[in-house]
Amino acid sequence: MTDNASMQAGNSTRDLNAKLPRILVADDQSDIREALRLLLKGEGFKVETAGTVNAALASIDTDPPDLLLMDLNYSRDTTSGREGMDLLARIQAMDATLPVVVMTGFGSIELAVEAMRKGARDFVQKPWDNARLLATVKTQLELGSALKRSRRLEAENQILRGDGAPELIALSKAMQPVLKLIRKVGPSAANVLILGENGTGKSLVAKVLHAASTRKDAPLLTLNAGGLSEGVLESELFGHVKGAFTDARSDRAGRFELADGGTLFLDEIANAPLSLQAKLLRVLETGEFERVGSSRTLSADVRIISATNGDLDAEVKAGRFRQDLRFRLNTIEIHLPPLRDRKEDIESLAMHFFSQHAARYRKTIRGIPDDALRTLEQHSWPGNVRELDHAIERAVLMAEGDELLARDFMLSPKPGRSESLDDLSLDDMEALLIRKALAKHGGATAAAEALGLSRSALYRRLQRLGITG
Repeated sequence: MTDNASMQAGNSTRDLNAKLPRILVADDQSDIREALRLLLKGEGFKVETAGTVNAALASIDTDPPDLLLMDLNYSRDTTSGREGMDLLARIQAMDATLPVVVMTGFGSIELAVEAMRKGARDFVQKPWDNARLLATVKTQLELGSALKRSRRLEAENQILRGDGAPELIALSKAMQPVLKLIRKVGPSAANVLILGENGTGKSLVAKVLHAASTRKDAPLLTLNAGGLSEGVLESELFGHVKGAFTDARSDRAGRFELADGGTLFLDEIANAPLSLQAKLLRVLETGEFERVGSSRTLSADVRIISATNGDLDAEVKAGRFRQDLRFRLNTIEIHLPPLRDRKEDIESLAMHFFSQHAARYRKTIRGIPDDALRTLEQHSWPGNVRELDHAIERAVLMAEGDELLARDFMLSPKPGRSESLDDLSLDDMEALLIRKALAKHGGATAAAEALGLSRSALYRRLQRLGITG
C-alpha cells in the first residue's frame, strides 16, 4: 500500500470513528464498566469509561459524549444515591442537553423518579436486561441529537403564542355552565369566587379568566390565604416597611402593589384569618391599604379571583368569615364539578397530560390503549384532575413498554374497597385519610381539627402530597 493510500485509509477510519455515537459509562465498579463497554462496543458505539465522579466530570468537560450512562452510587456513599444526584446536578449545570441514563442496583423507584425529575432521561436497574438497556440507549441518543434544536423551536413558539395561553379541557356536559360563565365574566373586571373540591382545577380557571380579560398583559399573582400565619399573610398582601417587625430588614411591596392593573388570585380564601378579613374588605371596597408598619396610604387597581374547597356559608354562620367580605368576593360564583361527574373529559385530559409529560421526560411512548383509558374512566378520582395528572406523569416515568398500561398508573384502591392496606404506600394512606377528612368536613380548618393537626401542618402535607385546588 502506498503512503497516500495508507493516509487515506487512516483518515477514513478516523472519520468513521468520529461519527460513531460516543457513550460515557460512569461506575465505580470496574467489572460493571467493562461489561457495559463490551456490550455497547458490540453494538457499534464508541465507549469511554470513568470510575469516579471527578473522572466523569473531567471527561464531559474535555470532550462531551453523546450520552452518559451513570451509576447513582459511588464509593463515598454506596446506598443513598446522593453522590450520583450531586453528579447529575453538576452535569445539568454544565450541559442540560446531554442525555443521561441513570443506573441503580437497589431497586429504588423513588430514587429513579427523583433522578428523572432532576434531569435524567431514563433509568435502568441492575442487573440490567441487555435488550432493554440497548433500546433505552438508542432511544435517548436519537432524542438527544435533536434536543437543542427542539428547545430552540419551543422557545420561539412560546413567544409566538404570547407565552402560552392556559388550556381548559371541558367537553363534558357538567363543564358547559363553567365555560358559559367564563365567556361572560372573563372580559370584565368583576370579582369571581371559584368553588370546588381539591384538585378540580380552580387555579387553572383563574388563569383562564385572567387571560380572557382586558388585564391579560398585566400581572397575575397568586397567594394561598390559608397556608400562612396571620402576620406573614398580612405582609404578603400589603407589604411592609423596614423595621416593621424583627426580620423586616428592608421595605417590601405586597401582592396588591405588585398586581396593580392586573389580577390577584387568593386561593383557600375561606381560611383567611378573621382579623385580617376587615383589611381585605377595605381594599376591595376602596382600593386603599397601608404597608405593615406604615401610615402612608397606597392604592391599587386589582381584580380579585378567589377560591375555596370549603363551605363559605357554613363559615359565615359559624362566625369565622365575614358576610360582607363574602358578598364582595362573589360578584360571580363558578362551581367546578368533581372529575367523577365529568367522566367524558377523562380521556381528553389523560391524553393532554400524556403529551405534556412524554415531551417533558423525552419518552418515546406511542400512547394509551383503550383498555387503559377505560381503567382511568372507572377510577373514583378522589383527588380529581390533579390526581389524574400525577397518575399520568408517574405512568410515563415508570412505563417499560411503548404504551401506557393500566398497571403503570399505580392507582390507589377506591374508598370502601376491601384491598389490604399492604397495597398502599404510607403517602397513599395519608393522602386518602386527608381527602376523606376534607370531603367530610368541607374545609381545611375543620379537617385539620379532625385529624389532630394545625392548619399550617395540614397545608404542608397538602403541598407535599400534591393535593391542591
